[in-house]
Amino acid sequence: MLKIMSRSRSSTRTRLINAALELFTSQGVTETTTRQIAELAQVSEVTLFRQFGNKQGLLLAVIEDSAVFTHLGDSLREQVNQTNNVEQALKNYGRDRLQALENIPELMRSVVGEAGRYTMENRRALGRGVTLANRDFARYLATVIERDQLKTHIPPEKLASLLNAMLFGYLVIELTSEFHELWDSRNDFLEIVVQLCLKGAFSQPEFNSESSNQPDLAQTPSEYGNTSGKQLSPYTQQVADLPASTVRLIMQQAKKQGLQDYALIYVIFGAGLLPEEVVALERTHHISDTQENLLQVNQGAVRQVNLNQWIMGRRYGSYTRNPLSQWLKSRKDQQSALFINNAAQPLSESELGAIWQKCTAGLLTPEGQPPLIEQARHTWCVEMLNRGIDLEDLSILSGWDVARLKPYAHRAREKAALERVKNCN
Repeated sequence: MLKIMSRSRSSTRTRLINAALELFTSQGVTETTTRQIAELAQVSEVTLFRQFGNKQGLLLAVIEDSAVFTHLGDSLREQVNQTNNVEQALKNYGRDRLQALENIPELMRSVVGEAGRYTMENRRALGRGVTLANRDFARYLATVIERDQLKTHIPPEKLASLLNAMLFGYLVIELTSEFHELWDSRNDFLEIVVQLCLKGAFSQPEFNSESSNQPDLAQTPSEYGNTSGKQLSPYTQQVADLPASTVRLIMQQAKKQGLQDYALIYVIFGAGLLPEEVVALERTHHISDTQENLLQVNQGAVRQVNLNQWIMGRRYGSYTRNPLSQWLKSRKDQQSALFINNAAQPLSESELGAIWQKCTAGLLTPEGQPPLIEQARHTWCVEMLNRGIDLEDLSILSGWDVARLKPYAHRAREKAALERVKNCN
């Protein structure tokens, strides 16, 4: 009997939270009444008050249920053992928090836009939620700092507050403005913020690792799970493109993994998209007919990009029949996302990273390191330049400015020179 009652309360709570989320995002928090929420959830208004006290309590429950604050302390304690150093800890936290908030964009717009109209009780409740989340993050940082025996100039509580403030500022800008040029992508923003925190809060020798034989690779664990322990810096002045033979092997291994994995790797190498751009794609963003094959990119720099049939000297299908079109043709679900996980939900960046690892398993770059997912874009940029695309056009296609692309032009000329020398022998 107790189990039946427990399930009933849980079901009622879930219906109320789902109804509140729907109404909050469609008409705003202030304009939504508890009666409307109760009617949509098909329960009495008295039940709502018994469960949550008032609308303010329900708003907090909606935010918590959306994974913004829910069990944050528990999840962070689990993550401590999955990080190798403080830089990875900061990046993982920043990425996970932004992803959680970006999953509820309309609700966050409402919370930000209507905050001035909330009651004092509501504002205090939200403040308590933010404070608790900040304390959980501070404890997480303190654990990492103690584990790694780091010297810090800023207490963990202050460092946590600073990073959370910057993350929230990023979110406000992303949700309320379009076509700004403050950063290229979420990963670009996080890289800048994390480096700022590291250089300002910690003694330099504590988090710098030994020099590498790959000067264009930052000495940090890859957020995509690469076992090499190195990640490409977004501001690198050297280019780490992959050889054609390695790209072909990756494509072959992806094909063996299945239709979606093959389509994913095809998009990464054929359009030069960043991970966060790939997972944000929807079916409607694929524009294809007998004359063209394009992808509409709405994450980061908004643009259209050709999906090339030829990748590193090998053709992968046609305009109408290629790895991506075959994957879409096989789909039986109604999910709008272009790529999905086993639960038929939009693929996350971490899940994309896991697929990349499977498709590159056992392969090494000429430097003897496992290929990084970021190197796909390096490879695409160099290939486009070698095909005759100029820097201005590549800037439009990639969303990167010309200055950032100049190292790729140098690398493209270097490869062309090597090819001419080979032909002379």
